[in-house]
Amino acid sequence: MEYTLAIDNAPETVPGGTGILLLHPSTGETDRLDTDFLATDTDSMLVISTRTTAREVKQKLEYYEVDESKATILDTLSVERGYTRRQSESVRYVSAPDDLSGIVSEAETFLQEHDGKLRVTFDSLTELIYYADEDGALSAVEDILDLLDEYDAVGMFHLADEVHDEETVAAFRELFDGVIELSEDGTITSTFEA
Repeated sequence: MEYTLAIDNAPETVPGGTGILLLHPSTGETDRLDTDFLATDTDSMLVISTRTTAREVKQKLEYYEVDESKATILDTLSVERGYTRRQSESVRYVSAPDDLSGIVSEAETFLQEHDGKLRVTFDSLTELIYYADEDGALSAVEDILDLLDEYDAVGMFHLADEVHDEETVAAFRELFDGVIELSEDGTITSTFEA
């Protein structure tokens, strides 16, 4: 299955199973890229959020006019912070942002339960590393990338590159089929495996 990528300076399409690393400045405006990725050529989408709560994710989708009826949100923050939460078809929770097995399990459940063109975004690996650790985050990302491959889905994973050392960024880069880099001035460049 081929997926359209509506992202400047990136390939027009990528095959199912493709994992994309979005490297961005910590102050970078990634919401537009994220929502363009989610909204294009998609039957169902999973938004894994270690950075914002489900309510904030919903506000972002609404603001950028993404079809919320296609979205499932995995909120990793609200339980730990003690916020009121109501599990539903479209909002799932894990106990904490470092519940790596819970995050992977919820991703697998989403992919098992939905058909057609499936997209996953993970915002953000930077927070995942902060809450868990680098090795755990790498392992969880590998597991999710394997699931994307198994279910012919595509995913985009955010990483704020300047807050990590070069070795960490390189270790994550190696896992992905493509890397999209957003610079401070909003310029987008990309490298994808042939």
